[in-house]
Amino acid sequence: MNEEKHVPTGTIKKLVSDRGFGFIQQSDGTDLFFHRSSVTGASYDDLSEGQTVSYEKTMDQRRNKENAEKVTPA
Repeated sequence: MNEEKHVPTGTIKKLVSDRGFGFIQQSDGTDLFFHRSSVTGASYDDLSEGQTVSYEKTMDQRRNKENAEKVTPA
């Protein structure tokens, strides 16, 4: 049986272009940090606030916080 993995989606809440990072608002209302190097399928510079994206959650061991990887426009 072929199971599909659920990929979360969210909305870009804020982009800090001069520093190369942003925040995704998740469906539960919490924000998730992402770095420009985490963007796939598009350029970081092509993203805009309010845009829907899919992503994978990972744990940043240094900061002990979740962040987003493989951020892709939905």
